[in-house]
Amino acid sequence: MIRICAAILRSRGFAADASRVAMPTSLLKASSLHTTTCSSHESSSSSDGQETISITYIDKEGKEHTVAAPIGKNLLEVAHENEIDLEGACEGSLACSTCHLIFEDESYYKKVPEASEDELDMLDLAFGLTDTSRLGCQVLASKELDGARVRIPAASRNFYVDGHKPKPH
Repeated sequence: MIRICAAILRSRGFAADASRVAMPTSLLKASSLHTTTCSSHESSSSSDGQETISITYIDKEGKEHTVAAPIGKNLLEVAHENEIDLEGACEGSLACSTCHLIFEDESYYKKVPEASEDELDMLDLAFGLTDTSRLGCQVLASKELDGARVRIPAASRNFYVDGHKPKPH
């Protein structure tokens, strides 16, 4: 119940911490809430000297898009910055599964840190779940992922607003 409330609050732009949520602190479990710092929402590019890696997205039609991904940026943000059609209905707040990606090569999948329990819960709702599925908002570009290929599933399950594709802020 707490996870559902937290997900709804996050999807409406409320911070998921005890100081900003109108909910008794005794009901909040820190391990099930996730927040990000403002710096993780700022865009940066390789032109400012930030190191990048190469990531290839395979869209729903099978077309490949190879892009430069700044180290430390999540794959959902990278996709949006490069106008790749990856949904992200909750804007990366770990409250949906619409940024579901499938690693084409298991060796790259194994280089990504293990998914949290909350991510696994959201992945259970993803369309076309595979053994190499991850949420794009939870995978950070790192040197180990240089050259990775990720496939965007043919469909997604958007429990918020069907067809809504929010822009990153």
